[in-house]
Amino acid sequence: MNEIPEFSQSFRETLDTLLMWRRDVRRFRDTPVDNADIGEILDAACLSPSVGNSQPWRFVAVDDPVRRQAIEDDFGTANSQALQSYDGDRAKLYASLKLAGLREAPVHLAVFCNEDTSSGDGLGRRTMPEMLQYSAVIAVHTLWLAARARGLGVGWVSILQPENVKRILDVPDPWRLIAYLCIGYPREEHIDPELVRHGWQDADPAARSVLKR
Repeated sequence: MNEIPEFSQSFRETLDTLLMWRRDVRRFRDTPVDNADIGEILDAACLSPSVGNSQPWRFVAVDDPVRRQAIEDDFGTANSQALQSYDGDRAKLYASLKLAGLREAPVHLAVFCNEDTSSGDGLGRRTMPEMLQYSAVIAVHTLWLAARARGLGVGWVSILQPENVKRILDVPDPWRLIAYLCIGYPREEHIDPELVRHGWQDADPAARSVLKR
């Protein structure tokens, strides 16, 4: 049996600080990221829990400039379409927001869920098959914290057409896009959310609702 580590009050406070400083980053420096650091945060992501130990996450490093440009073009189209859903001042504010760091980020990483995985033999997902996707989402969060602990910032780009991303990256059909991540050293450091800082939403505290039954 492995020895159980003790997590001190100091460690817990540091973990809380890490969680507070885990922010979506859209502004990156052009400083290259060491491949060893990327390897370490991927290793950390693979320590995430998964339903039935299925480990359905699949990572795709997007280095090809042509593919990157195609992703950026898809973002531009999707972003323009999203803008049309707002009117007046809200539309003007939306148009002023920086919603992705695709051009600046030195590292692009797409995260997929392999919905055809045989690992785990279906355990735990007969009644909730979406648990595969949730498992991949947890891996994204683990990766994010590991990146932040190494001074790296992460931006999650969701203004994309998933099927277009699959086509651009030429991945297997059973893979479902979970996240397209921009990774690099932040140009700015902020503890408050970008959307609060730029007036898109109020600085409400995190919602926590616990129902007793």
